[in-house]
Parts: sequence; structure tokens; C-alpha cells
Amino acid sequence: MPFSLFFCFKIVQEYERAVIFRMGRLRKGEARGPGTFFILPCIDEYDKVDLRTVTFDIPPQAVLTKDAVTVGVDAVVFCRVEDPLKAITKIINYNYSTQQLAMTALRNILGTRTLADLLTEKEAIAQAMQQSLDNATDPWGVKVERVEITDVRLPQDMQRVMAAEAEAGREARAKLIAAEGELKASRALKEAATVITDSPAALQVIDFSVGLLIHILEPYEITLECVTMKGQEIPQQGM
Repeated sequence: MPFSLFFCFKIVQEYERAVIFRMGRLRKGEARGPGTFFILPCIDEYDKVDLRTVTFDIPPQAVLTKDAVTVGVDAVVFCRVEDPLKAITKIINYNYSTQQLAMTALRNILGTRTLADLLTEKEAIAQAMQQSLDNATDPWGVKVERVEITDVRLPQDMQRVMAAEAEAGREARAKLIAAEGELKASRALKEAATVITDSPAALQVIDFSVGLLIHILEPYEITLECVTMKGQEIPQQGM
């Protein structure tokens, strides 16, 4: 008798739960565990469910974005069983089913986003995917905790196009900076000319082509006519 009782007591770990069936029907109450529980040999059967978070990689997916660009996307899903009874009675293989559902959700969600969205809003897309998966797996007793998009691979021709666009953008910014510098310089020269016209204490004649100081004329050396003549001679000397 004591030996037969040995087969009636089972043990599940802290991170496990046991779902018991008696004569093919689910026993009332919650899943058993952690610790020991009692079953009747040849009458009761049980399935263990691991409650720890599991991760699985979504196989690389070729996804067509909203703007008709084909990209390769890798992702990782973190999930765990929240309701052991549903995980056993509502789905045959909840891990495999969740993985297949994740692949479908990834293609569907990315199909509504552009390439620019995919490159700049990965966290928002991953969160939207997590919510979609969590809603779909709730009837199975599975909780999807997090989704991470780990890699986005672009076609070679698209990489070249994006590199050319980036180079063009850098050149445009450089030209804009140079134009702003020239504008500031012209304003400074205009202000200097105004000051000299109003109060010619000293006149600095500058070679505008190279920005070098050529000569300094003091007031007792020049008259207004001399200043005009010097200003006309500078372009000729530069030529």
C-alpha cells in the first residue's frame, strides 16, 4: 500500500503548473502547483505547463512595405503562459502557434508602413505588433510581453540610392552654410561702407577677392575724390 501511494503523489516546480484530467474531463479548480498534488493512477492524467518567459526568433521575413519596397526583417518575441488551463485546452501547441501568428502579424503590420517609418519608428512598430499578438493569443492563455525588431536589411540598389540621397543632402547643407556666410559678409561690408561714409576717420582698402588688407589711408592723405578713385582701381589690380 505505501508503495502504491508513491505513484499517487506528483511534484511540480515553482515555475510549473499541472493541469489534471480525470476520465478525460478537466478536473474542476485551478491548475495544481507548485509543490505536491494527488492523482489516481489509471484514472487521472496531467500535463505540466512551464510559466517562465520564453523567447523565439521570427525567421527572416521578406516584407513589402507600403511604398512597395521589399525588405528583410528579423524580430524576437517574448511570451509566457498566463493561464495554464487555456494553454492546454484551447490550443494544441501554443509555442508553435504563437510563432506562426507572429510571422503573420509582422507582415501585416509592416505592409501598412513605409520604409521611412520602418527605419525611424521601430519601437512604435514593435509595440503595435506586441499589442496585436497579445490580443490574438489571449484566448490561448498566452501573454506576449515584448516584441523586438532586431534587423532590417535593405536591397543593394536601395542602399546605393539612400547613400546618394545622403550625399546630396550633405552637399546641399554645405552650400547653404556657404551662402549664409556670404550673406553675413556682404552685410558687414555694407555696414562698414556706411560707417566710412558717415565718419571717414580711417579707410581700409581691401581686396575683396582674397580678403587681404592692401593699404590704409589716413584722413589727412585722402579726399573724397581719392577714395572714389582707389575704389575703382582695386578691381583693375585684381585683374
